[in-house]
Amino acid sequence: MSTSPSYKRAKLSHLEPSTKIIGTHSGTFQADEALGVWLLRQLPLYRQSPVVRSRDPAVLEGCDIVIDVGGTYDHTKLRYDHHQRGYEERFSPKTESDGSEVERCTKLSASGLVYRHYGRDVLTEYYPELKGSSELEWVYNKMYNSFMEAIDAIDTGVEPIPPAKDGEEEIQLQYFDSTGLSSRVGRVNPRWNEIDDATNAPPELDARFEIASSMCGDDFLSILTKIVESDLPARSIVEGAVKSRFECDPSGEIICFPSGGLPWKSQIYELEQDYKLSVPVKFVLYTDQAGMWRIQCVSVEGKAFENRLSLPAEWRGVRDEDLSKVAGIEGCTFCHASGFIGGNKNYDGVLEMARVALSKQE
Repeated sequence: MSTSPSYKRAKLSHLEPSTKIIGTHSGTFQADEALGVWLLRQLPLYRQSPVVRSRDPAVLEGCDIVIDVGGTYDHTKLRYDHHQRGYEERFSPKTESDGSEVERCTKLSASGLVYRHYGRDVLTEYYPELKGSSELEWVYNKMYNSFMEAIDAIDTGVEPIPPAKDGEEEIQLQYFDSTGLSSRVGRVNPRWNEIDDATNAPPELDARFEIASSMCGDDFLSILTKIVESDLPARSIVEGAVKSRFECDPSGEIICFPSGGLPWKSQIYELEQDYKLSVPVKFVLYTDQAGMWRIQCVSVEGKAFENRLSLPAEWRGVRDEDLSKVAGIEGCTFCHASGFIGGNKNYDGVLEMARVALSKQE
């Protein structure tokens, strides 16, 4: 994937509403079926389709497609439930940093099943240029890893921290996050004691479901737009930097971008796997908006705040001339107190910062 064209998301408002009926369960709703309904409605066959929410088999039998209820997964019959005994459907295996494949932690929820069978069609509805391209499969998998997998895991009851192995101490969450999509959808359900001021009655549940479904769609499109319109064009730039890494430094552990601001972190991990790099990249060099050269550490894959190699401890929290004296490098501007990023007035200076940092690794 050496070059990537510029993409712009298409608008689907011109499509005629469908008369096909989508069925799902009644009662309290979750992000799973709310998202699954939204995904189906992006397809011409189910565009703006009416939704019937019921647990009555006779009612569901009259629906054209049914998700998250009914106890059956059968693509030929357009039935997509995941609650039945013996159900073991999962997305394609995940590729680890060493190139090995491991089974996903979660089974597919109803929306996961919808994405498995119709996800590529949804993607190409919004980005027709992806159809038939090598980029489509990359976007399809990245969208699952970045968004869909969490919906599946939460709906099927998978804890974010794996269980402790024998002899290991169990890890406890230090804080809980209630800002995610599944939590926000949960709060759209009427409260147990909620009364609508206009009707003096409990809120209408189906109307709330429509709000939740739209909310899921907004989040899906937000992630998809970033992946296609930002990550995908950036990938070719990061790929070029990885391929020319020995031109930047003989170690192959430093890469340079022509400018900053592009998303590069996850791209590096993927490209290291693709090109089977024996030595991982430690530092990335780029200019900021003001023209200052920056050096940023590459974090350990899967870790937000742990670097493969941090900038030297004696540099951290020091600025300008004081930093230049400590580092022995002219033009230094700063080093963050945590050692994950630093700066220099020019390219030669920031490259030397990276080389000195490499020389200090144990």
